[in-house]
Amino acid sequence: MLDACNHGDTSGAREDPAGSAASPSNGVYSGEERRQILQLARRTVRAAAASGQRPDIRPAALAAKLSEPKGCFVTLTETGRLRGCIGHLFAEEPLFQAVVNSAFSAALQDARFAPVTPAEVDLLEIEVSVLSAPEPLEFQSPEDLLARLQPHQDGVVLNLRGHSATYLPQVWEQLPDKVKFLESLSQKAGCAAGAWRDSDTTVLIYHVEAFKESELR
Repeated sequence: MLDACNHGDTSGAREDPAGSAASPSNGVYSGEERRQILQLARRTVRAAAASGQRPDIRPAALAAKLSEPKGCFVTLTETGRLRGCIGHLFAEEPLFQAVVNSAFSAALQDARFAPVTPAEVDLLEIEVSVLSAPEPLEFQSPEDLLARLQPHQDGVVLNLRGHSATYLPQVWEQLPDKVKFLESLSQKAGCAAGAWRDSDTTVLIYHVEAFKESELR
């Protein structure tokens, strides 16, 4: 599991850019399916904070689409500030299980933050990002990579020097400059800011359908 949110000093900006989330009318998931996904995430965060356990889930009671294998990330914010962000890049399990596992880890296992407490749960905003399958982005040079990246659309996985890191597309709102985006991602991977320019760097690209609780109220 990975975190995919910018955890630098961004003056408390939210992790989602305006207009980054697809509406139910043009997204894969209906309003009811989104509601079920977000309810799963909240139930999990509440159970994790209260008992350190995952809730019992009845897959038969969920929409069929939630049983399809998908990668996803769960992002927790409190008054606009990041509180946890963990997920799976690849489709390793049914979406409902990926949501539960990601929400549990975001609440209790994000090493950047103390575990979420029961008193915090009702203060949290929960966002779920469902990922397309990451695919290699072919490029011939650092300049070619910059030309091919699509801000606010591409989630980026940067692989370099045996290290890897990713940012969700929502992070472009905080880092709209392509060079600064890649420099920050290089540093997140534990490398120098300019390491993304190395000749052996590889990149995967994915897209997300992101939605949060405040959109459904």
